[in-house]
Amino acid sequence: MSQGKLFEQILNPANRHNPYPLYAELRKTPISRQEDGTYVVSTYREIEALLYDPRITSDERKSTRGVPAKFRVRQGEPPFIFLEPPDHDRLRRVVMHQFTPERIEGMRDHVIQVVKELLDAQRNRGQLDIVDDFAHPLPVRVISEILGVPIEDRARFEVWVSDTIRLIEPPHIGVSQAELEKSASQAITQMTEYFRGLVATRRDRPSIDLISALVVAINHDDAGQMNEEELLASLQLLITAGFETTVNSITNGMLTLLRHSDVLARLRRDPDMVIRTVEEVLRYEPPVHIRTRTTLADINIAGVTIPKGASVVLLLASGSRDPARFPDPDRFDPDRTDNEHFGFGRGIHYCVGAPLARMETQIALNELVRRLVNPRVVTDPPPYRELATLRGPQHLAVTFDRIDD
Repeated sequence: MSQGKLFEQILNPANRHNPYPLYAELRKTPISRQEDGTYVVSTYREIEALLYDPRITSDERKSTRGVPAKFRVRQGEPPFIFLEPPDHDRLRRVVMHQFTPERIEGMRDHVIQVVKELLDAQRNRGQLDIVDDFAHPLPVRVISEILGVPIEDRARFEVWVSDTIRLIEPPHIGVSQAELEKSASQAITQMTEYFRGLVATRRDRPSIDLISALVVAINHDDAGQMNEEELLASLQLLITAGFETTVNSITNGMLTLLRHSDVLARLRRDPDMVIRTVEEVLRYEPPVHIRTRTTLADINIAGVTIPKGASVVLLLASGSRDPARFPDPDRFDPDRTDNEHFGFGRGIHYCVGAPLARMETQIALNELVRRLVNPRVVTDPPPYRELATLRGPQHLAVTFDRIDD
């Protein structure tokens, strides 16, 4: 199979349940040019180099192929993850000054309480859907609490986010780009106006939430740190990234443990091993598989010249299974001592919400393993979402004997 056909197969939802053999085949050619001029990078060394290379940008408006849909559907500037220094650094600094480790750690008891409530609600059923009943509502409730989104509005955000995230996918056959752009444009407009109203409310009546903190910061910090339109884009980013990757991390993690009963049993006996278990999940079954970039200059790498203005697809999940970097990479091994994976990216665009996602995933997996007695997967492989970029099961039905306290 040609390298172009391989990448088409990776994007094909029919292969979503197990893209790793396709990644392995693609790694035989570390950098492959597709028919449409896109360059796909699949090996660890080359991905790492490009993630740190200032000659490559996440602002894909600089592509010679034209402005991608995820930029066309927006009014004004995109969220800072799609920008480069100095704007990226300026906006990220404002957000991170408020989205602090102390604020995240301060949510620990709330996360534990939400996990308890979600599992308690399933006591008398004997079966639950890890996605719908647990992995999805948990981070939605947590990021909403952090931001200060009223509980009655959370369902609206779930629809808006669902309509927008599909635009981060590389275009592929069988998908109507026009329909995706229409629904995403409507969702972004509605989300922007919603946050505009919430910002105005917090400006008049500040609370202890993150939105209030950011509103206060941009009102009192040096002029030009972040304007209101940039704040609105940042809030959309935070609520989208705040639960999409975590849903996949929890679900992928639980499915992996159910497939490796020896590790599940060890984790039940030794909850402290959850930290390295989650790190191995992030390598072995990461929540994010693909990142796209654009070159700002010709780049010579692995014997290939990627021209200026080219679209570049970084297959992060393939890099994290590269045997040239990780011994026996297709083995799930929480005891790995050298585990610098790409689970949350790398470089200046490293995931803002990684500390929160790690904490939620660690607590969630520990409690699922501790409280579910004799859990079993109903259907393996489970049905997967269509997304290749944010890969995870659509549903994960699990039966159990009982739920312990």
